[in-house]
Amino acid sequence: MADAGTVTRAQPAPERAVDAPTRASRLRFWRSPADQPRWARPALLAVAALAAVVYGWQIRHAGYAEYYAVAVRSMSVSWRAFLFGAFDPGATVTVDKLAGAFLPQALAARVFGFHPWSLALPQVVEGVVSVLVLYRLVRRWCGASAGLLAAATFALTPIVASMFGHPMEDAALTMCLVLAADAFVAALSGARTGRLVLAGVWVGLGFQAKMLQSWLVLPAFALTWLAFAPASRRRRLGQVALAGAVTVAVSLAWVLLLTVVPAGDRPYVDGTTNDSAVAMVFGYNGLDRFGGHVPGAVRSGFTTPDPATPAGPDDPAAPAESWHKLVDAGYATQIGWLYPLALAGLLVGLLRHRRAGPADPTRAGLVLWGGWLATAVVVFSGMTLTHRAYLATLAPPLAALAAAGIVLSWRALRDRWATWLLPAVLLVQLAWTAHLAGRYAGFLPWLTWPALAAAGVAAVALVVVGRRPGRSWRAAAALGLAAVLAVPAAWGLSVLDRRYAGTAFEAGAGPSGPVGLALDADTTDTLTDPRRRLDDYLLAHRDGARYVAATSSWRAASAFVLPTGQPFLPLGGYSGLVPQPTLAELRVLVDAGELRFVLLGGVGGLGTTDSELSRIMTWVLSACREVPAAEHGGGEELLVYRCGPGA
Repeated sequence: MADAGTVTRAQPAPERAVDAPTRASRLRFWRSPADQPRWARPALLAVAALAAVVYGWQIRHAGYAEYYAVAVRSMSVSWRAFLFGAFDPGATVTVDKLAGAFLPQALAARVFGFHPWSLALPQVVEGVVSVLVLYRLVRRWCGASAGLLAAATFALTPIVASMFGHPMEDAALTMCLVLAADAFVAALSGARTGRLVLAGVWVGLGFQAKMLQSWLVLPAFALTWLAFAPASRRRRLGQVALAGAVTVAVSLAWVLLLTVVPAGDRPYVDGTTNDSAVAMVFGYNGLDRFGGHVPGAVRSGFTTPDPATPAGPDDPAAPAESWHKLVDAGYATQIGWLYPLALAGLLVGLLRHRRAGPADPTRAGLVLWGGWLATAVVVFSGMTLTHRAYLATLAPPLAALAAAGIVLSWRALRDRWATWLLPAVLLVQLAWTAHLAGRYAGFLPWLTWPALAAAGVAAVALVVVGRRPGRSWRAAAALGLAAVLAVPAAWGLSVLDRRYAGTAFEAGAGPSGPVGLALDADTTDTLTDPRRRLDDYLLAHRDGARYVAATSSWRAASAFVLPTGQPFLPLGGYSGLVPQPTLAELRVLVDAGELRFVLLGGVGGLGTTDSELSRIMTWVLSACREVPAAEHGGGEELLVYRCGPGA
């Protein structure tokens, strides 16, 4: 640990002239700056290159999460759909989330065409950026060694390695939160208002990607700033209030847009019965996850426990609603390999810096990362997790604290009373790693068990040597740590094998990750022969209508929108419970000649017998003419009805 003596003063030392970047030094980007060890920059570039390979290796097979892929397709062919985050090319209804994470995907699809790899490419870039920024962030706090350890362990965290290789909203959220923390730490040492506001902007952009989940970092930010920023109490309070206002303003920008634009000039807000973006964000995607309800929000059913499946050797995960879910194997193997090291980093850091004053940056960092981690753990433990990718926001604080746990335990060797610390940390980490690996004993046994055996031998050697930490003692400690870290790294690297890479619908690596849940891209890029014949018929008889056809579910619409980008009108939103359009509005479209065909059938949408969708279907069956399958050539999967004049 060459940087063990990293400066921990509150105010950074004045920069030397040699540290000032020049044009020549920028061109030699592979060389470390003067204030870092010579090995730091090359090692960081190697970690970033490894991350790029891991995230991008399966990019051609990234697949689609069908509902969101339709929205990206729509946003890539219609700027109006792009602006409002609409599900369909005609921009009649939004997706049931904020669309910030899908905007880079839509732009990539415009530039490169609509393919699995073009939708996944922005996430690969976001992942590499996250790795690089996390290194800088942790280096400032705990030195270059800790920065590299944090970047590497973060990059190969199984859920992270899978998520950044697929088109998922959580990738953009994770990057924004890492950038927010980077700006926050840069602001903290000098109590710089501008940098703190920038951190708020990044949190707000994270809100655009994944809504309320981005606000999980705010308690840690506020507490750390109020406790450690070198400014008067009044100024600190004012800075927090200003940054908070900016955070809220950026976070709610899209909600404000949907609120001030008249309903007739924008898409209907999915996930609601009252066309309210507030109900969608804070109800359908917010309190509903905790059993609460906001008026106007469709009850999503997320709080209804899924039927518990018997735990077997290949699926030992606990149900998603259990309070202890984060330590159960199905979740912990994706995010929690480093729990002991992270806890050690927090405890050792607080112990060693317990007498430090409020200007101590190490203690401030511990409060920041510990507060972030604690808030996220409490929230995720209490809510129903519908996707494991939510847990990716735990990865930055876990990686930072785990790296600190290793480095601070190593530095504690200077204190003769603490020579037991590193062996103790290693033994606890070894036991936890063996516990998780043992739940999937058949996965990579040629690596897992030799690595754990090596860690065990190293731990025994450390205990036997005891209070004599010489060169051989340090070598044994390094071997033991490398051995236990090799197991989670192997799980992360398993995404290089398509069987363990996860999907665009549900991220996850290794044998506890999902298999075959995402829609195969090969089934969406082209129309099947029956659908092609039906599409040809609808286009030939469209007669200038605004929509090619209306469909009784979003999934039926997706079968045509994904491969063609044509304006089909989905009825009922994602759930089938959204009154968009109403029966009266549909009849107006039919009477005006903007809609001539309605397709009934197919899978998708919950629906009820007491919904606008059911009333529309009843009217179609009674007032429109069924087109025989022999006439449209599309088979009998979908029933085709012609409505209005000529029916």
